[in-house]
Amino acid sequence: MELDKDLAARQEARELAREAEAAQRQLAAFSQAQLDSIVEAVAGAFAKEASVLAQMAVSETGFGNVEDKTAKNLFASERVAQAVRGMKTVGILKEEGRLWEIGVPVGVIAAIVPSTNPTSTVCYKTMIALKAGNAIVFSPHPKAIACTRRAAQIVAEAAEKAGAPRGAVACLSIPALAGCQELMAADPVRLILATGGPAMVKAAYSSGKPAIGVGAGNGPAYIHHSADVAHAMTCIARSKTFDNGTVCASEQSIIVEKPLEEQVRAEGRRQGFYFMDTQEAGKLGKLLFRPNGTLNPEIVGKSAERLAELAGFPVPQGTKVLVAREQEAGPTRPYSMEKLCPVLAFFVMDSEEAVLEKCMEVLRHEGSGHTFAIHAMDEGVIRRFAAKIPVSRFLVNTPAALGGIGATTELFPALTLGCGAVGGSSTSNNISPLDLINLRRVAWDTETAYHHRTTVNSDLVELLAEKILQRLG
Repeated sequence: MELDKDLAARQEARELAREAEAAQRQLAAFSQAQLDSIVEAVAGAFAKEASVLAQMAVSETGFGNVEDKTAKNLFASERVAQAVRGMKTVGILKEEGRLWEIGVPVGVIAAIVPSTNPTSTVCYKTMIALKAGNAIVFSPHPKAIACTRRAAQIVAEAAEKAGAPRGAVACLSIPALAGCQELMAADPVRLILATGGPAMVKAAYSSGKPAIGVGAGNGPAYIHHSADVAHAMTCIARSKTFDNGTVCASEQSIIVEKPLEEQVRAEGRRQGFYFMDTQEAGKLGKLLFRPNGTLNPEIVGKSAERLAELAGFPVPQGTKVLVAREQEAGPTRPYSMEKLCPVLAFFVMDSEEAVLEKCMEVLRHEGSGHTFAIHAMDEGVIRRFAAKIPVSRFLVNTPAALGGIGATTELFPALTLGCGAVGGSSTSNNISPLDLINLRRVAWDTETAYHHRTTVNSDLVELLAEKILQRLG
C-alpha cells in the first residue's frame, strides 16, 4: 500500500511539473505590468484569509499562536507586495553605455514549505516567483498539508483570475517523501527554493539542480555595556515570543560581560524572563532534543509556560521566556543550539574579547552565516564585531526575529534567509524576485578604433600580398 502511495506521489509530482512548465512558457511572454497585476491580486486575496489560515496552521501543527501567524500572513502578503512594487524583473533592466542587462525568468521552481511557517511561506514564495515570471510547485510538510494546500489554492485561484495561466501555481496533495524527491528531480524544474530542516535543505543541494536553501539559525544576542538594557530585553522578549519562537532568525542565546549580569537578570525578571536553576534546566534540556540529536517537535512553537509544564516544574504566571545558564557550545549542550521555542541560553563572559570568542564558538557549532544581534550604543564595538562575526544578517538594537526577516529593518522582507557559503547556502540574501531571475547581458564592442584598425589591417594585407608576389616573381 505504501508503494502505491509513493508511486502516486511521484506521478503527481511529474504531472504538476509538466503543467507548470507549460504555464511558465506563457508567463515568459508576459510584460512587467501583467506580472505586477497578478502579484497584487495574490497579495490581496491572501491577506483577506490571513486569520483563517493562521487558525488552520496552529490547529493542524500545534506550533505557534494564531495572532502572530496572522501577522506573518499579512507580512508575507501586504509587506512583500509593498517591497516589490516598482521593482523591475523582466525585460531590459539596465542600459549603461555599451552593456545592457535583460531579466530572464529561471523557469519552474520547486518550493519546499516548512511546518513552522506553512501558509505565509506559500504566499511569499508565490509572489516572488510570479513577480519574476516563474511558475512554482509546492511540496508541503506532512504535518501541515491541509493548511499549506489551502494557502496554495487561494493564491493559485487569485493568480488565474488575474490572468496567470492554469498550473503556474500548484501544490502536491500526497504527503510522501517520494513525491518531494520526484519534484526536485523533475526535468522541468530549474531551481529549488528550500526552506525546512537541515535534512531537507541538504537533499535540495544534493538533487543535482540549482538550489537556494537556508541553514539552521542559532543567533547569539550580545548586550554590550553601552546598551539600553531595558530596551534590549524588550527586543529579545518581543522576538523570542513572536509565534512562540518559530522564526529561525530569533535569538537563541544572550551573551553579556560579568559586570552586566545582575542588571540583565533583574530587567529580565521584570519583563517575564524566568532564569531556571540547574535542576529545572536539566529537566527541560532532556525534552529539547531527541536521542538522534534532532529537535523534538513536541516542544516547537510552545509557550514558555507550556514548556515548563511539560518539563515538570512551576513558573510564575505570565512567564514569557525560559533561560538556562550555559558556558559551552556543542552537541552535548542542548541550550547552545537552535531551539524553535521561547528558550534561551545565557552566557556570562569575563571580557569583550571573550564574548567575541564565545559568539564565534556558538556559530561555528551551529548557525554560521545566519543571524547575529547586538545591543549597543558604542559604534566602535558594532564595527568591530561586524567585521568578524560570520553571519549574513548583523542586526543592531532590534528584535532579531523581526529584524532578520525585514519587518523592523531595511532588509528585503523575506521568509527565506540565505546563509552564504559559510553557512552552506548559495546566497547570503534575504531572497527576493531578483534571486529568481537570470541576467542576459548584451555586450557591444568597445574598441573605438575598430574601423581604423580594419583599414590598417587591409593595408597590411595588401603590403604582404605585394611582397609575396615579388618573391614569386
